[in-house]
Amino acid sequence: MNELFSQQSGEYSKEITRDFFKSVYAYMFGALAISGMIAYMAGTPEFFAEYFIKTDAAGVPSLSPLYYIVVFAPVGLALLIQMGYRRLSFGVLLFLYMLYSVLIGLSLSSIMLVYSGQDIAVTFFVAAGAFGGMAILGYTTKTDLTKFGSLLYMAFIGIFIASIVNFFVGSEMISFWVSVIGVFVFTGLTAYYMQMLKGASQDTSLTGIERNKLALVGGLILYITFINLFLMLLRLLGGRE
Repeated sequence: MNELFSQQSGEYSKEITRDFFKSVYAYMFGALAISGMIAYMAGTPEFFAEYFIKTDAAGVPSLSPLYYIVVFAPVGLALLIQMGYRRLSFGVLLFLYMLYSVLIGLSLSSIMLVYSGQDIAVTFFVAAGAFGGMAILGYTTKTDLTKFGSLLYMAFIGIFIASIVNFFVGSEMISFWVSVIGVFVFTGLTAYYMQMLKGASQDTSLTGIERNKLALVGGLILYITFINLFLMLLRLLGGRE
């Protein structure tokens, strides 16, 4: 009887884990689809000039306040979702998540003006391959990646700060090294986050709504990781037009 109960418990655990990751990837791919569609539609010189460029009295063009809002607002939204998901309702979380993916799509529209469609497509598949491989590794490995993940997260904060500084400085050297380090950081974080989410998915004490909220946050984390990995690779592999 005990052996039968143990077997049924294991099958139940596998089932809820499988359902959890189905939801995680549904949220992730849904956000990618929204961002990709928005980036494609907004990635034209006409759209960029109308909404993201302002001209002063002397006729000198510069980036508009709206552009800075689009670029930096997602940071606040991501923090709000990750830090407040327990208190916020699922409907509010889903709205914030969709708004986040729309804003990311608008900010990504600029790459359509800089890189060719072929470079973007090739880099996307390279990033997907690297992401998928590290996701499988993180899910299947028996090694505890906690300390490894902590180091990578500190490195992520470092390159995040460097990226903000370089946004205003525009140094090619800083951009290159941020991209090189970023590729290693985000591939490693993919494995770390997958192991973390696997552990969370096996918590049978979670209610249905708690599990759904956690799946959304998991989708957001993997989405952010993939987008950053893609951008780092694009800077290294893509040829500017």
